[in-house]
Amino acid sequence: MKWIKIPFVILWRLWFYILVIVPIIIMMPALLVTTAREKYYKYVYAIARLWAKIVLFGMGFIPKVTHKTQLEKGKSYMLTANHTSMIDIMMMFYLSKYPFVFVGKKELARFPVFGFFYKRSCILVDRKNAKSRHQAFKEAERRLSQGTSICIFPEGGVPDDVSIKLDRFKKGAFRLALEHQIPIVPISFLDNKTKFRYQFLTGRPGKLRAVVHPLVETEGMPLDTASKKTLEDKTRAAIESSLIW
Repeated sequence: MKWIKIPFVILWRLWFYILVIVPIIIMMPALLVTTAREKYYKYVYAIARLWAKIVLFGMGFIPKVTHKTQLEKGKSYMLTANHTSMIDIMMMFYLSKYPFVFVGKKELARFPVFGFFYKRSCILVDRKNAKSRHQAFKEAERRLSQGTSICIFPEGGVPDDVSIKLDRFKKGAFRLALEHQIPIVPISFLDNKTKFRYQFLTGRPGKLRAVVHPLVETEGMPLDTASKKTLEDKTRAAIESSLIW
């Protein structure tokens, strides 16, 4: 029975790349205009949300988001989520109607077509390069100072070992949140790993549950090691509390 499913899984996976690329090509004129100026970013974000919905629903996924906190328009947040799948990006766009900027790995900019959109709308970082990490951090600071929210996957990447529920966190998200005294929004993706992990011959359509947890506040906390550790522990506990695989 397993071997019978393989051709269908392959076609389904290839369909994913079509859904990722074709809408971007169709919307390319709008993207060229809206990504030309930073002040147009809200329009870029609207396009990104439409693209994300096309990919998710086109793949047969049904997002179901539980909001234990409601984000406010015009307020800056540090969005953090567990990172297990390529569709984490689409789910982040789906669940937040208010614009944020991704801090993401530079390697994704190499993908055909998608890379064009990605590098013009995200803060890119080469996590193996100290200079790149510093530049990304300064750019994130600049965007936060303008009132824009930031999204960082604190694990820094998807663990190669699929048995790892939640990998070790990097410190950047917590330092930025403290420096700018903005609340952290822990988010758990419950099904992304089982429904669409990186291993090619895996996955299936179905429900994608996400939980937006209560805010982890930073107001009044000093920028020191103890505060960063406290924020990391609270964020990790919130995200991990909903992970059931």
